[in-house]
Amino acid sequence: MSIAGQSITVWLTGLPSAGKTTLAKLLSERLEEEGIDHHLLDGDEVRTHLCNDLGFSRKDRDENVRRVGFVANLLSLHGTLTICPVISPYREARDQVRELHDGRFVEVYVATPVEVCEERDVKGLYAKARSGEISQMTGIDDPYEPPLDPDVVVPTHELSREESVELIWDAIKSRLSPL
Repeated sequence: MSIAGQSITVWLTGLPSAGKTTLAKLLSERLEEEGIDHHLLDGDEVRTHLCNDLGFSRKDRDENVRRVGFVANLLSLHGTLTICPVISPYREARDQVRELHDGRFVEVYVATPVEVCEERDVKGLYAKARSGEISQMTGIDDPYEPPLDPDVVVPTHELSREESVELIWDAIKSRLSPL
């Protein structure tokens, strides 16, 4: 499935522990079942291997988003649907990635309240940020700018994982057409 011979990038944005990676993995399974060529560019893995020279300043976060967006765009130009669960806290950087994709972009806002994210936090980052052990934590002492007009809003605190993936799947299906 593709759009005019090309594929799309599905960009999941939201607070840390909102459920982006969980939904991305479930979406990847769904795409596998459907026989759709795809790749999952996990934000944590990319930061470790492609962006390990970056810190957490706004400039570095924007550069991280730019690099992930560039790779995702290359993959989508070659027919690979690309899933990117990346915090991407700043609207301007996300908008630049959307523009780079020239219509081959689905922005998914994983809209989870910070209180719920803190409850889900397996890495303990929120607790460390609240205690002052770490700084520049998105949603605590560093801002997160929600998308103004995302293609999909997924309130993971109100929907099951399956319902959440179905919302994303419906948005993908509306953009893809059979070859």
